Parts: sequence; structure tokens; C-alpha cells
Amino acid sequence: MAVNQEQHNRIASGQGFIAALDQSGGSTPKALKLYGIEENEYANDAEMFGLVHAMRTRIVTSPAFTGERVLGAILFERTLDDQFDGQDAATYLWDVKGVVPFLKIDKGLEDEADGVQMLKPIPGLDALLARAKAKGVFGTKERSVIKQNNAAGIARVLDQQFELGRQVLAAGLVPIIEPEVDIKAADKADIETTLKQGLIERLDALDAATPVILKLTLPEVDGFFRELVEHPAVLKVVALSGGYSRDDANARLAKNPGVVASFSRALTEGLSAQQSDAEFNASLDKAIDSIYRASIA
Repeated sequence: MAVNQEQHNRIASGQGFIAALDQSGGSTPKALKLYGIEENEYANDAEMFGLVHAMRTRIVTSPAFTGERVLGAILFERTLDDQFDGQDAATYLWDVKGVVPFLKIDKGLEDEADGVQMLKPIPGLDALLARAKAKGVFGTKERSVIKQNNAAGIARVLDQQFELGRQVLAAGLVPIIEPEVDIKAADKADIETTLKQGLIERLDALDAATPVILKLTLPEVDGFFRELVEHPAVLKVVALSGGYSRDDANARLAKNPGVVASFSRALTEGLSAQQSDAEFNASLDKAIDSIYRASIA
């Protein structure tokens, strides 16, 4: 099953970054708190998800949020069946904004073992991928976490990520393979060396006709991902903010040519439910512009 070629070309050659708007159940309360909505302002999950969808809607419908600077956006599974401005979320992103839609498909993380957190099982994955494809989604995102330079653990994370990636490719979608490195890891630079070697070994076994996207923590060594950026089986290398402030994440990103942002918290930093539309749009425009500039540096 083929991917959408127009969207493929947009990701491959377009200038800009991928907005991560995929806050899920575990991260939603924190995202809402940063947005100025306390936990005592909603009574249950339905109200919580309604509030975070309103936040996402405010972001994507803003005049600041367009395909001129934003290449793609990652959605939470619930958002796939929701709407933006009266249209299916994925359709609105692409048809109205010119932004390529992605879907977060992972169900969270297993407990840490061997210095890593693997993906939890994803029941009903084939049906989810088929539904995403039918709704116009281009690709998926799936996140693991690496906390120690444990070769066996890192290998298990990568084997799981690439096995899942092949399943996503078979469904006509492009996987964002995300083996996040914890920015607080004491041996972060060593982890990144082990990780890059493991990535290259597995990328070498892929068909360059069906490339993947890599989402990686900003590295300790500037330009460290050059071989990954240039690998024929890689469509794009994007970076997560990982807990860095937006200014710090942008500064690190600008020192890594060919890598573009895929920020979540660093994108929404400074946005507030209490802002007027004019204040909100101005703040979002400033955020998008700074991340865009760091992504094309």
C-alpha cells in the first residue's frame, strides 16, 4: 500500500518542523496545568480530554499555524475521531492548513528494565492503522525511552521499534521511530553513541524505497546525527525537546544541520487559556517562528 506521495515530498523537502500535539492520558494533566488549567477545573477524563482538545483546536486553527512553517502535526488517537473547525482533524490539517497529519499509536511504556522502557503492547494495531490510513493520516509515532547505556536494553528497544515500523510501512504509513534518550541520563553521550550505531545497522537493512522518520533527543555532540540525516532509508530526522526549555532546545537544534524540531511542551510554552485570542496568536506565532528558524538553521 503506497504512501501519499504529495505528503511524502512535503516532509522530504519542505522547510519547517513537526508539531507534537499528541499529549495522551498520562501527560494531559501536566499539559493543561502549563496551559493555565488546574486539575480541580475538570471532574473526569471526558472533561479533561475536552479541555485539551480545545487547546489543540486553538493552536491548529490559529492564523500562526500553517504549512508555511509547520510541516506536520502528530495527533493523539482520540483526536483522530474529533474535529477541527467542523472537519475531521486529519482532513483539516492537510486540506485547510497544508500540514501533514501523523498519529501517535503507542499505548505508553513498560516499567524500566535493562536501563530502558519498552513500548507496551498495542492491541488492535492493524485496525488502528487501517482507520488512520482511511482518514488521511500519513504516518505514526511510537516512543520508547532509554535511561542507561545498556547495550542489551538499547538493542531490545531498537528491535521492537523497527519491527513495529515494518508493520506500519506495510499498512502504507510512515513510522516515526522514537527511541528517546533521557536528558537526565548520566551517560547520555555514551548512550547516543551506542544508539546511533544500532540505528545505522538496522537502517542498512531497510529498503530505501520505504524510508522511515527518526525522532531523537537533541545530542550532546553537535552534528552527531549527520550519518542518519544522510542515510537513504531515512526520510527525515526530527528532534524532541525532551524537557529542555524552548530557548535551550532551539539553540541545540540550530547546531544540528538537517535535523528539524518535533516539539511538544517547548511549542506550547507560554500559551495560556487565559490569553485573549490576539495574545494567544501572537505568543504562538513567536514560538512557531523561533522553532522554524532553528529547524532551518
